[in-house]
Amino acid sequence: MNTINKFFLLFFFLFSFSYVTYAQNRVIDSLKIELKNHKAKDTIRVKLLNHLAFHNYRNNPPQAFKYIKESFALAQEIKSDKSIAHCFYINAIIYTEQANFLEAIKNYQQALQLYTLLNDLKGLEKCKNALGVLYSYKGDYNLSLKSYEEGKAIAVKLGDKKGINKYLYNIGNVYLNTGDYQKAKENFNESLKINKKENDSLGMFSNLNSIASVYYEQGNYPLSLNYFNQSLYVAQKIKDSIGIFRSYNNIGNVYRLQGLKDKALLYYNKALAIRAASFNVKNITALKNNIAGIFYDKNDFKSAEKYYLESIVLSKEIDDKVNLTTALNGLGFVYLGAKKHDKALKYFEEARLENALDYTSYDLLDSYQGLAETYFDIKKYDLALTNANKLVKLAKENNILSHKKNAYNILYRIYKTKGDYKNAFESHEQYKIISDSLLNEDNIKKIAEIEYEYKYKNKLENAAKRETKLTKTVKTTAQDLEKSQRNLLLGIITFLAVAMVLGSIIFFLKLRNSKAKTQNIITEQKLLRTQMTPHFIFNSLSVLQGMILNKEESKSVSYLSKFSKLLRITLENSRDKTVLLSQELEAVDNYLSLQNIENEKINFKLVVDQSIQSNKIKVPPMLIQPFVENAIEHAFKNQKEACEIEINLTLVNSKLTCTILDNGIGIDLSERNQNQNKKSLATKITSERLQYLSKDFNMKGSITIEDRSKYNEKGTKVTIQIPFLKQEA
Repeated sequence: MNTINKFFLLFFFLFSFSYVTYAQNRVIDSLKIELKNHKAKDTIRVKLLNHLAFHNYRNNPPQAFKYIKESFALAQEIKSDKSIAHCFYINAIIYTEQANFLEAIKNYQQALQLYTLLNDLKGLEKCKNALGVLYSYKGDYNLSLKSYEEGKAIAVKLGDKKGINKYLYNIGNVYLNTGDYQKAKENFNESLKINKKENDSLGMFSNLNSIASVYYEQGNYPLSLNYFNQSLYVAQKIKDSIGIFRSYNNIGNVYRLQGLKDKALLYYNKALAIRAASFNVKNITALKNNIAGIFYDKNDFKSAEKYYLESIVLSKEIDDKVNLTTALNGLGFVYLGAKKHDKALKYFEEARLENALDYTSYDLLDSYQGLAETYFDIKKYDLALTNANKLVKLAKENNILSHKKNAYNILYRIYKTKGDYKNAFESHEQYKIISDSLLNEDNIKKIAEIEYEYKYKNKLENAAKRETKLTKTVKTTAQDLEKSQRNLLLGIITFLAVAMVLGSIIFFLKLRNSKAKTQNIITEQKLLRTQMTPHFIFNSLSVLQGMILNKEESKSVSYLSKFSKLLRITLENSRDKTVLLSQELEAVDNYLSLQNIENEKINFKLVVDQSIQSNKIKVPPMLIQPFVENAIEHAFKNQKEACEIEINLTLVNSKLTCTILDNGIGIDLSERNQNQNKKSLATKITSERLQYLSKDFNMKGSITIEDRSKYNEKGTKVTIQIPFLKQEA
């Protein structure tokens, strides 16, 4: 059940950069004084009232409504159409912040009509941007992007650089919510650079949050947490209570996905304690769903029920379908966990009906999963089967692995209970395949996460040490220079300043270089995973167990010796960027020896050209074995005898080439027999790895796989051109 609401990953409250200030209380006090001193009923007083309304719309909406009401009355009294249009615009902003979209749209339309009659391009641009914000808030991203593009065109026509920057951010949010993370980051980073240059704190807050959201969606939690904490610091600095609220909630989301429930709940409660946030009902409904989800994770069903029920009431008040369906499904899972099946069915069905037309909704998938689980629990297997099949269909259409995995698990249990063992077996096989895929994805993300976290902390520690050391040096030098002449003092201080700048530049360049290497490291780790698959280890242990049970003592001792040696060599080789070719060949030879014991029907041959001095050549480790394993697993499925695999290494014209030949069914027929969605993990990862190695070694590396039928032969031919280094004597 996914109860972390994505609403809090959206940050698009940049209605108009011209209104942004960073000392809100001081500005409001100043405006109040101006309003008190300006008694005349004119456009100046209208503007003052509008400014006060705008500066209160986030943290004190009731006061904002009071100011805008007085401003409306005065603008109509003095018959100023431009002032009336601006009152409609500000009023719409206040309604949007309170998630009253119907009233907000009415006010924007009134403002647009007046601005069009007045040919006020600036007013039109503001309304287009604000409508884009509103549609994003509602989740209608097509209309949002359309409004932003129209507003951006007007900003370009006006030559408004700040306005164009605003659209960089807002359009970036649309890409974030539609899953185009690369375009989203490009827009956010470009906008953030401008924010920093202009010292725009509110803009920095919004962009930092959005960049954090991109990394959150990509599963890079250390980076996401880093950016969310930066945004929290900015929000606290400018005393923006709504910004602090959102940062707390998002930090809680990150901790929850990392399994740190108590930490997550701590930040959720911090957010809930911010009184100003209560004016935005949508904020509170999403937060209550998140808190309820934590209690559900902790099996505290009573507390989870309380928060979900509160969220449902609030969501219905403002017609917020997104948070409503999340809460309905959440409550269904709570009642399912508490074995209150009638109530569970009621809320799952209500959630399903809310999302009946949205076939891409996670909540709709949750509804079908909940219905299938509940019907299975009460032994209504046909109804459980119907909902499980719908879950499979939608999960496949939207390519959502987690729900697909859950669906096949439910199908397996249903078919097994009904005695349909054929379908039960097939469903369980699909469940295992998807589970392995999810495990691979999770582990790769975890490796990248740990790698980044280590490097990031290491960089910070080193930077702190250098800063401390440099500070001590500056302090000592300053004390000594007090006795020297003024010109000498200035010269040394200048030198130290330049040294600090250069040190910062060098540090930045090294940091950027380390980030560039991160992808290479991830690829290396992926390959390590494919080098010795769980299936191979399991099969090897099963073979060993069979030998022991058959009392084949000498054979089992030999097998165990070779197996342990292969594990040791594999782990040792994985630590280094390059290993001696002789070590790599030893690992392959041990692997083949194991296979000779296990697969007696296969004849293996390893041939190394006499011109190759394997103890003087260094190569990247773990390039050959995955393709040998592929050949063993796939080439001889229907072939019982005369199975051969030949590995040849040659060194011609400074090119080290490894050729792997088998006389099996051939790659073309093998691919046709396999699932079309299944790709060779070893081939993909090795290709990616060779791209990076080619740059590091300054030598071309490549891989080609051919069906030997083109040479009037039988089987598959794999050719790997391996980058290498000659070891100096």
